[in-house]
Amino acid sequence: MSNLANMMWLLVSTFVFVAYIVVMFQIVVDLFRDHELSGWLKALWIIGLLFVPILTALLYVIIRGRGMAQRQRAAAERARQETAAYVRDVAGTSSVDQIAKAKALLDAGTIDNNEFARLKQQALAGAHA
Repeated sequence: MSNLANMMWLLVSTFVFVAYIVVMFQIVVDLFRDHELSGWLKALWIIGLLFVPILTALLYVIIRGRGMAQRQRAAAERARQETAAYVRDVAGTSSVDQIAKAKALLDAGTIDNNEFARLKQQALAGAHA
């Protein structure tokens, strides 16, 4: 029976330790993500985390917890927008879009039939490349 108790104690203590490390990591990431907090205050929070870690972590979550969630949400939104912009930039326009734009230019009289045929050929060549 004591072997089972030792296993349970090891499991619980490992869980608590991993949770503690995750919380510390989140606090340090949040400190460096916050551009409004001065460098001196960031240094004081880190010193507190080094010397009185559990009390400092609890105080940090109580005092700055709401802002912590808002900064994390803003960072995720920025990352999503940057990814979407990158995908749009890399995807470019399809050959159908290019031909439709060339046709609109032809219909508007901006280009002639020869120029339309050249643009259409370029678009189709780009699609098969």
